[in-house]
Amino acid sequence: MAERRREQPHPLLSVPPASKRPCLRPAPRGPGPGPGHGSGGLPGSRYRSPESLLDCAAKAVAEKWAFERVEERFERIPEPVQRRIVYWSFPRNEKEICMYSSFQCRVAGEEGPSAATGGAGTTGSGATTAAGGGGSTAATTATVGAAGAVGTGEGLPFRRGIRLLETGCVENVLQVGFHLSGTVTEPATPSEPEVTHKVAISFDRCKITSVTCGCGNRDIFYCAHVVALSLYRIRKPEQVKLRLPISETLFQMNRDQLQKLVQYLITAHHTEVLPTAQKLADEILSSNSEINQVHGAPDPTAGASIDDDNCWHLDEDQVREQVKQFLSQGGYYGSGKQLNSMFAKVREMLRMRDSNGARMLTLITEQFMADPRLSLWRQQGTGMTDKCRQLWDELGALWVCVVLNPHCKSEEKSSWLKQLKKWGDMDVCPLEDGNYGSELPNITNTLPQSNLAQGQHRHTHSLSRPRRTVFSRAVEACDLHWQDSHLQRIISSDHYMSPSYQREGESLLFNPQGLPLWLDHVPTACARVDALRSHGYSREALRLAAAIINTLRLQQQRQRDIYKHQKKELLQRGVTLTTNLEGWVGHPLDPIGCLYNTLTETCRVDDDNSMDTGEGDPRPPVYHHVPVWGSPDAGESYLTLALEVALMGMGQQRIMPEGLYAQDKVCRNEEQIVAKLQELELDDLLVQTLRKQAMQLLEAGPFSGLGEVIHRESVPMHTFAKHLFSALLPHDADLAYKVALRAMRLPVLESSAGSGDVGHPHHGISIVPSRYPRWFTLGHLESQQCELASTMLTAAKGDMLRLRTVLEAIQKNIHSSSLIFKLAQDAFKIATPADNPPDITLLNVALELGLQVMRMTLSTLNWRRREMVRWLVTCATEVGLRALVSILQSWYTLFTPTEATSIVAATVMSHNTILRLSLDYPQREELASCARTLALQCAMKDPQNCALSALTLCEKDHIAFETAYQIVIDAASTGMTYSQLFTIARYMEHRGYPLRSFKLASLAMTHLNLAYNQDTHPAINDVLWACALSHSLGKNELAAIIPLVVKSVHCATVLSDILRRCTMTAPGLAGIPGRRNSGKLMSTDKAPLRQLLDATISAYINTTHSRLTHISPRHYGEFIEFLSKARETFLLAQDGHIQFAQFIDNLKQIYKGKKKLMMLVRERFG
Repeated sequence: MAERRREQPHPLLSVPPASKRPCLRPAPRGPGPGPGHGSGGLPGSRYRSPESLLDCAAKAVAEKWAFERVEERFERIPEPVQRRIVYWSFPRNEKEICMYSSFQCRVAGEEGPSAATGGAGTTGSGATTAAGGGGSTAATTATVGAAGAVGTGEGLPFRRGIRLLETGCVENVLQVGFHLSGTVTEPATPSEPEVTHKVAISFDRCKITSVTCGCGNRDIFYCAHVVALSLYRIRKPEQVKLRLPISETLFQMNRDQLQKLVQYLITAHHTEVLPTAQKLADEILSSNSEINQVHGAPDPTAGASIDDDNCWHLDEDQVREQVKQFLSQGGYYGSGKQLNSMFAKVREMLRMRDSNGARMLTLITEQFMADPRLSLWRQQGTGMTDKCRQLWDELGALWVCVVLNPHCKSEEKSSWLKQLKKWGDMDVCPLEDGNYGSELPNITNTLPQSNLAQGQHRHTHSLSRPRRTVFSRAVEACDLHWQDSHLQRIISSDHYMSPSYQREGESLLFNPQGLPLWLDHVPTACARVDALRSHGYSREALRLAAAIINTLRLQQQRQRDIYKHQKKELLQRGVTLTTNLEGWVGHPLDPIGCLYNTLTETCRVDDDNSMDTGEGDPRPPVYHHVPVWGSPDAGESYLTLALEVALMGMGQQRIMPEGLYAQDKVCRNEEQIVAKLQELELDDLLVQTLRKQAMQLLEAGPFSGLGEVIHRESVPMHTFAKHLFSALLPHDADLAYKVALRAMRLPVLESSAGSGDVGHPHHGISIVPSRYPRWFTLGHLESQQCELASTMLTAAKGDMLRLRTVLEAIQKNIHSSSLIFKLAQDAFKIATPADNPPDITLLNVALELGLQVMRMTLSTLNWRRREMVRWLVTCATEVGLRALVSILQSWYTLFTPTEATSIVAATVMSHNTILRLSLDYPQREELASCARTLALQCAMKDPQNCALSALTLCEKDHIAFETAYQIVIDAASTGMTYSQLFTIARYMEHRGYPLRSFKLASLAMTHLNLAYNQDTHPAINDVLWACALSHSLGKNELAAIIPLVVKSVHCATVLSDILRRCTMTAPGLAGIPGRRNSGKLMSTDKAPLRQLLDATISAYINTTHSRLTHISPRHYGEFIEFLSKARETFLLAQDGHIQFAQFIDNLKQIYKGKKKLMMLVRERFG
């Protein structure tokens, strides 16, 4: 046979792709089976004959060996063998086509290829094999039809490709060696005509290595036309014309045939290939040309060379461009969702053991590091947005998965490590915990959990800690390996146990039952599980997860034993310095979520006939129990293990981390785990697990967040306990309440701290003056505490003992008046359903909470205070008469005097309240008596604000009314203002007490001082009213008030107005019984009006001089009118005209410099 060489082709041809290697081998002639030969021709056939040995061998070779290696290995390859190798070299799994043509791709029951021999184990993986079978999915054609369980969405290329295939749009399909071509016709639409596209696909070892389509698609994914042609080849291989590589065909031709072929080819495509053909001819005819130094010639249909990378075609430029575009949108327009879909695509590739997974992740990371916002955020000292931060976290976690690939080559890991360090050393690289340093141990830390109590030797200042970036854990993961023999045995066998005779005493490798343990840093161990699962080793991931849970169980047992010996001392101290070194919930590697997902994945029931189209809300998952392989406990399943490890992780006591983002991540991760737990339908097995773990958490001491003593800065358990309470309540109410009541505490808000309470040195820089650590999420945590309490209140409705216990827990642990008020409102709403009678026990709880709110907010400012007071009265009204009497009698501990009189007592005494309670006369009198007593007490305490309300409330009781009036009189000379006294005086007049009204008005006048220029003062109306009242009562009252008016009022216009009104009618028109009224008008020449007239004239003179001191020309006209009013007042006196003339003359003499003004005065007044 002729020889094929690997020399480079001539530069005129450019460097050919990997599939276009030089070929000179002749094809052996002879008969052979066609493409449809054997069972592989009809992958969807119901009846199959056994595969021939030729097909079995060809399938294995086509998947693993480059065709050049086959040619080098065997001197002569029969044509039938070549045909079968070429035939089986095309991809056989539609899921792989889907993976490269849509963001979402999930085939029901399929988890990836089986584990290869060695390394991480030899048993097949995947959900289908997990139930009891192995096998290579890559060796089986997985056909996914239009109704298959491939979630892509109708608008994505894969679904469109299926429609094109099923509607007969694929034609002219030809396979020449390792090259597939055909035409795909897009049907006409109302807006577009029918278009036919030429499609070409190169492939090698069951992977598509390059694609070309006339549609000019520019995207990460294959276009619908490439999908249609690929699926045509997978589903209808018997209808595809198959030829050997073109070099083999050319070898069979003689010189004339070759010349004819070339000339026909040039004729058919002369405009495209003629220049190139002429250049090649010139080079071949030149003996010294480079092309003549190369043996053989490239053949694009001959398959790949031995050294060529065997990977699927991925358009790197488009990956870069799309990531850059999504990042530039800053999380808007769904870009965050798109980037998460790209991360999911990387995980999908890793699971399929596709080398493009790491390649695509590298491209994504390069664009993330080139994001211009990083340097901007660094310069401005601002943190990135939460959405962006979450994307970076996922990026770091993905790199941990990549470098922990159990079968990656050492040179690959070295290359990744170099790149990760390069990214991590860049100044703009985001830190692991935002702007805060990290005190978490590195990923290779293997401190036993039992030694965590001694883990107090921490750094004293955050600045001394090493700089940890989002890639630090991936860098550390590069130091991990899979060669540990114990680890290898764990993941490679379901029945790995210690011999029974070795189970006595302590062991670091096995628990007392002989089950294997894996004593590793928990997040690191879980990262191994995630890596196994992510790379398609699901069975192995389950085995390691089970070993980790066995380890956690043993550690939990030992922690309980330690606590039993220290319990007395810890309970006396009330707090503990002991806690876990790092929290598993909110951890960058999400260890609990990883274990939970790994364990539940194998228990998930998938509907093979359903399609996840990526549109609308997905249906909640359905789980069933799958027994744990090799477990001695027959009742143990992967689902119970998943629940158990989630409860362990959520119940772990852990210190609240520093920084807003880290704290927010703890809350968010906790809610995510709870949401997953809520998807479980609890059966007897799960309830048993739930009860067992809940009791263990209550007894676990300082290592549990539900233990009896916890660290002051421990992360609260409210969200977790709320879920436990709801789940346990139907099955074990006592345990449910015990858990929830234990979790109600929030020690960080307690005012007193035990000795050594601040035992967390690194919090020194974040302690606020009140010694509270900077808990940025405290508001959220308090609201969760409130939600837990509300849940318990709702469940305890009708149970007085439970309600009382919950009430005590609320009063002890909740420190926010607004949240207690919310609880009170919730309890009131639940206790008073619209269609049923009220629940009096829950109503009393609502009232108790309301009373506590009143006490808490009595001396503090709260903008909802009036609402709270009104609500409390409503609640007390619903409870009944005794509740109203109680709040009236103890008002001073609940309300301010103003609230007590204007809101509480007024509402209680309203007609609506009387009707609502259906009170009889004695009950009404009792309530009224309490309200009057309250009113008088409030009037004594705060007469300024409560006197009027007290008088109003005491109207119907003479003695109480007189008492209230006397309180007003006593307070009038000291603490009350003229406006308050005028208001009460008007009230008295309105109620028919004119003399008392006069007395109060007189007292008000003594507090008033009205200057000459205050002619718009709000008290003027009160002064006019008081004078009118005195005038109506008689001459004596008018004579009594005029001196007060003269003393208090210095405004000339107001005095003249009073004087005018007093001269218009006779005094005493009010008709006071027992008094005589003369009916004569009063003279201004006699008392008391003479005094008022003199004061008014004097006020006009003083005001005139004051105004002239700073008068401007624009006010001259107004001043002349003022003098006209003054003249009217002067003329009321007998010698008024003489006085006014003298007054004008004085003005002319004193202000003669104001010539224009004086001229106006002379014109008007002479």
